[in-house]
Amino acid sequence: MKFLFMERDAALPATLRWWLLGLFVLHWMLGASLGLSVDEAHYALYAAHPALSYFDHPPLVGWIQWPLVALHAPTAVLRVLPGLLWLGTVVQVYRVTLLLAAWCSPQVSAAQAGSWAVWALLLAPLMHVLGIGLLPDTLLMLLSVTLMRHTLVLMQAQLQVPDRWRPWLWLGCLLGLAGLSKYTAIFSALAVAVCLLGVHGVALLGRARLWLALLLAVALVSPVLVWNAQNHWVSFLYQANHGAGGPWQVQAVLRFLLLQVLAYGALIFWGLVGVWRVPSPWRWSAAFFVIPFTLLAYMAGGGSSLPHWTAPAWVTLAPFAGLALASLRARWWLRGVALVQLLACVALPLLLVSAGMPFMDGKVASVQSSDPPNPFADLHGWDDAGARARVLAQRYGVDAVAVQNWTLASRMGWYALPLKVHVLEDRFDQFDLWDGKLPVGGKALLVDWSQLPYVTPLGAHGFARCDAVDRLPVRRFGYLVATFDFYVCTGWSGHPQPVLKPASAELP
Repeated sequence: MKFLFMERDAALPATLRWWLLGLFVLHWMLGASLGLSVDEAHYALYAAHPALSYFDHPPLVGWIQWPLVALHAPTAVLRVLPGLLWLGTVVQVYRVTLLLAAWCSPQVSAAQAGSWAVWALLLAPLMHVLGIGLLPDTLLMLLSVTLMRHTLVLMQAQLQVPDRWRPWLWLGCLLGLAGLSKYTAIFSALAVAVCLLGVHGVALLGRARLWLALLLAVALVSPVLVWNAQNHWVSFLYQANHGAGGPWQVQAVLRFLLLQVLAYGALIFWGLVGVWRVPSPWRWSAAFFVIPFTLLAYMAGGGSSLPHWTAPAWVTLAPFAGLALASLRARWWLRGVALVQLLACVALPLLLVSAGMPFMDGKVASVQSSDPPNPFADLHGWDDAGARARVLAQRYGVDAVAVQNWTLASRMGWYALPLKVHVLEDRFDQFDLWDGKLPVGGKALLVDWSQLPYVTPLGAHGFARCDAVDRLPVRRFGYLVATFDFYVCTGWSGHPQPVLKPASAELP
């Protein structure tokens, strides 16, 4: 009955609630001042093109935005969704910590452990980015920690939970929603299997309730299966190739681990310490971190893993970190570690808002340039560029925008709606499904961005003619961040071969 009591007494302390509310408002204010990133714009376009699924991801990240996009909600309103999901994730982390603390030594205060788990999460810089931008990982963070909490309920053999129907139906719903959010949800499903089989043994496989939960999960993800069957299984083929990456390299894994420490701080150390403070049966729940983190680290060896992909795993490690931190007697030295992480949490939003200025002034991207690109320029100027593209398209009688790299298409596609977007690359992606390839002999408004500049495509691998018609400078706090160049191009050859432009140290 101790477990049930902890479930009823799971409210966050008042001070912590005020902190979370303040951070939620701060996230929203920051998000309202920024444009959509590459990925955010791509998933907003999902909502603008409702479908059963999409080329590179399942559909939930688009479905959840569809009502707001259909109402033409501004960016400031769209930013509310990731903030609410972030709040829900933090609350679930607190509650999971209470459940684990109920089975630890009496010396561990459940409320203190829950608060420490939340603070360990709040001091992870990348978590705040996911509280501002809606990505599939933002959804999967909440669903992963909720799955972890629900799995802990199903692991309680003495309460005879495995003999009841409702918990298993909830398990099927959570697994299905996770599958609709991102393909890596399979890692969380494996963690559920490890936990339940580790506690209940193979006899669990004979229970009809388990198979009902799995059938419900499959039914919920069936739109993804139906869409792929209609589109020659392109998503699964793409994910298989994308996950395989290139040749495996140890240095790539080490680079991945370094980025993880920078993105999430000392969470991994305290989390792994906390795992050993949990009694043996409940230690299985560490699989929610170990399985995805290990597999993604391995994938990083082939160059196919990004820092935010592990975020759903990190939120499931935070409760263990809370247990470890709550049991510490001398915490004075933690202030130094916390201060470093806090400075990173403050610096990152400031760099996002300022576009990295003045530190990134004049930084442009090119394979020939020794100057690093400005990673913060992505969030600025695309709304104005999209509006300018609509005006120019109407002026010159053009119904489509063309870009030479697929990463540029999402922002132009979103901010230049309802113009079509054509990617002048020899590859197949979601934009080909939406708007197709630019037809041979076709006409388009070509957009070039100084942070990823390409040679104007002319001749056998480009257009018959391109005329420069406008230039849009993007400034932030008086600094030049980037420029957009617009060309009206006619006579497309149909044989793309994009070439990056050699970049100078200064923006044009």
